Amino acid sequence: MPYTYLLECVDGTFYVGSTRNLDQRMQDHYLGSADGYTSKRRPVRLVWFAECDRIDEAYALERKIKGWRRAKRVALIEGRFTDLPGLSRTSRARGDSDGGQVGR
Repeated sequence: MPYTYLLECVDGTFYVGSTRNLDQRMQDHYLGSADGYTSKRRPVRLVWFAECDRIDEAYALERKIKGWRRAKRVALIEGRFTDLPGLSRTSRARGDSDGGQVGR
């Protein structure tokens, strides 16, 4: 089953990835055999994942989350799904800092 996942690295940064085998990919990250970003930022911790129907859907979700700012990623990890629209770059650019709510 394909997955999209978020890791928190030892330096506090996040890594977003997708895979067909989450258990194997986590082993690669934990052992440092996953070349690249996480190999120099271990230990890492799995903080969020989503199961997808197809690998192209997992990859598309990965690309989407990679474009998010840290605050939006944290909201996703914490399960604050209603906060996500208000944390979008387009919402903030329009001045919807209150998350699109009417009246303050």
